[in-house]
Amino acid sequence: MNHLALIEKTQTLIAAGDIVGAEYALVELADTEGDAALMVVLEQLPPKDILAVIREYDNSKESVVNLLVTPAQFARAVVIEKLYKDLTHTHLRGMVNSIIFRDAADPLEFLEAIGDLEGGSEALADYFGEKWARVEAFARTGMFDAAADTGELVSKADLLASAYEKPRLEQDEIADREWMELAWILRYQCPDLFIEMLTVLRAKVRAHDAGADDMLEAPDDDDGKVETSDTDRGTATPAARDPDEESAI
Repeated sequence: MNHLALIEKTQTLIAAGDIVGAEYALVELADTEGDAALMVVLEQLPPKDILAVIREYDNSKESVVNLLVTPAQFARAVVIEKLYKDLTHTHLRGMVNSIIFRDAADPLEFLEAIGDLEGGSEALADYFGEKWARVEAFARTGMFDAAADTGELVSKADLLASAYEKPRLEQDEIADREWMELAWILRYQCPDLFIEMLTVLRAKVRAHDAGADDMLEAPDDDDGKVETSDTDRGTATPAARDPDEESAI
């Protein structure tokens, strides 16, 4: 099959809202010409089109697109996911879990690729938004028990120092291939990005508590306190304003 023709067909289907048809066309290419051919096409698709396909996560089936997307391609897609203005971030969590924790993948490679892009820490903050109280507890105590959290925030300096301490939890104790394991990897294997993500997450919480519509920027030296509770806030994180799509890619 002519790859340019397939790319045009895929983009036309996505523009028409036929995501299933677009994914089928890509899967058919892999079936007939092999994974290498699909990877060539994925390299030429814009991040917004790759995002349209991979965000429709369905845990009842395994998508060859999700299996072959590279860390760099995935990162570029993740940082523009906010354009969909999904306050629940359900699709974001689904595609992150399915791709970062896919078989034989190195989650750290994906996280580093996300962290290298502008908007990466914000995307991760959106991913953890539903569990923000438990993430705060983890940052302070090394455990995910939000009920034991005092509401006192740990400073950035203390967070960085504690990142190199022996974990209270081993990774295999929370190897759920979801948010707890991702938080553990961030804190102990990618501490700078964990701190950046947590700073943005705290700003989002403050913005929500203040009734603001847009995400507030957190000052670099901000170690102020924010009221936390012993329950997670399902849709607490407000939507970010629309960015210029090209600036995010």
